[in-house]
Amino acid sequence: MYLTGFADEAAKDIDGQIRATKELGWRYIESRNIDGKNIHDIPDADFDVVAGKLADAGVKINCFGSAIANWKKLISDPFDSSLEETRRAIPRMRKLGTKLVRIMSFKWSLDDPTDDASQEFTERCRRVSELVKMFADAGITAVHENCMNYGGMGWTFTQKLVDNVPGLKLVYDTGNPVFSDDRGYKEPYPKQSSWEFYSFVKEHIAYVHIKDGRWDYENEEQIYDWPGEGEGDVRAIVKDLLNSGYNGGISMEPHLAMVFHDPEKNNDEIAYNVYVEYGRRFEQLLKDLGHGDKINTTEA
Repeated sequence: MYLTGFADEAAKDIDGQIRATKELGWRYIESRNIDGKNIHDIPDADFDVVAGKLADAGVKINCFGSAIANWKKLISDPFDSSLEETRRAIPRMRKLGTKLVRIMSFKWSLDDPTDDASQEFTERCRRVSELVKMFADAGITAVHENCMNYGGMGWTFTQKLVDNVPGLKLVYDTGNPVFSDDRGYKEPYPKQSSWEFYSFVKEHIAYVHIKDGRWDYENEEQIYDWPGEGEGDVRAIVKDLLNSGYNGGISMEPHLAMVFHDPEKNNDEIAYNVYVEYGRRFEQLLKDLGHGDKINTTEA
């Protein structure tokens, strides 16, 4: 098992991201944004600088936290942007030796969640299948995240994707279900259970995001917590995974001091310190669960 994280929650620039990673004694970063742009979107010259700094520091990118087919893209939008992002990502991933890329399944339709026609399910699967194959042909594994996309509407939707997209693997985010309606039920939708979601898709999980928190029903807002202190069933899920022999990556996504989708809440010094503290607390959680000896024992 190896530990990594969205280091753009520690610092905007690659120097700060590397520094936070090395302070934790880790070897990997799950790269999402560098200076405000996704790693597959920064200019070639800037990417070359980033690659050089990573090599000099002995830090690697284990996963591209891409924007491919994410919650900003409707299934009714042209497919071109996702294909272009994929074509830009592949050579960069090859250069860095990165073997995992986070993708999604496009934003859900506001129409009936369970109606395949309303959700354009056939086209959705066709597009995701093409993306998965493009990466697979390059020796890269695309992992689907249960975020604000079709598969994130509930475990039944993720399972349906897996059943219809050849070779699709999952990155399971422990925190997202806490804040998400389970659209497999009728309105008013209940919030998802992270443990229930996990238990139904466990066999397809190739990678894990650690996020935790609770839903404030009174104010209808997300509240983020330290790992294991919220309602994301983090302890139970991690214990079950590791007891079952999971030996892959576990990636931190704190969202505590630096809420990725809300730049007004960013504070550089607080974000850096929280990211490092989050990582340390998760390491302690692993030790409490009896799995501290497995930290950083495998390569990405």
